[in-house]
Amino acid sequence: MERHEIEIFLTLAEELHFGRTAERAGVSQSRVSQTLAKLERRIGVKLFERNSRNVALTAIGEQLRAGIEPAHRRIQEEVAKATAAGRGVTGMLRVGFSGAFTGDLILQVADVFSARHPGTELQIQQVQISDPYGPLRAGDVDLQVTELPIDEPDLTVGPVLVSQTRALLMPSAHSFARHASVSLEDLAEMTLLTVVSENVPAHWVEYHAPRQTPTGRPIPQGQAIVYWEDVLSLVLAGKGVCPVSAAGARYYVRPGLTVVPFRDAPPIEYALVWPSARETARVRAFVQISREFVESRGGSSAVIDTI
Repeated sequence: MERHEIEIFLTLAEELHFGRTAERAGVSQSRVSQTLAKLERRIGVKLFERNSRNVALTAIGEQLRAGIEPAHRRIQEEVAKATAAGRGVTGMLRVGFSGAFTGDLILQVADVFSARHPGTELQIQQVQISDPYGPLRAGDVDLQVTELPIDEPDLTVGPVLVSQTRALLMPSAHSFARHASVSLEDLAEMTLLTVVSENVPAHWVEYHAPRQTPTGRPIPQGQAIVYWEDVLSLVLAGKGVCPVSAAGARYYVRPGLTVVPFRDAPPIEYALVWPSARETARVRAFVQISREFVESRGGSSAVIDTI
């Protein structure tokens, strides 16, 4: 069997659908049918039972797949290892994330990265909001996905992986919790949890936890956040409200908490960032695979809904 025949056969055995097989293999549906017919003539038996509604492997087809699939996978792994070694994509890569849903995204990207670059080892860890760039600069992580804006001359900002509607996490008993949406001006009537740390840039704090509304009204400032895990407890205790992404409705809400979207605030965006002086082939490969993964899931505004 030639390589393209093996790949089409194994893909069809997995998909059991000629159209999806053609799409994955990058060929026409008629080419898939022709390749299968050629294989069946050569072997002398049907490999698939098919009609207008269903496609299924025959017993001989199952036997053939069981025989060649492990060998094909092993060949792919060895080719990937050789390619990665030639490009310098080997060794340890440490990846940071700032929130639960970006962590889930990075874990899925990591699976793709490890399959494509089996000569690498990945370590994934959370980066705390009180020191968003410290682990990067200390060399504890090689790159991370974190909230924009980022205006740091020693850091390179990569592609935006996630773009989410900005929302407000508040106690369910709060008077605004019954509203369909809130305005930035409404913050003047609430206590806003903030971030106070010498390691957090002032422009970042002002973007996510402003001290005044767009018309200049002061926003009451509440307790400073050190860890994201503290936010849930503080909001639940009625100590303040906190801006979150709309994905927070899935990840952060528990009994007694409500997420209400803003109707007039820009989205919260999360991008990859890494030290410019320590950009490596591993970093570039992870960035590229992350970009491809997000694009395959409908883009930065849709990817979180697919994981």
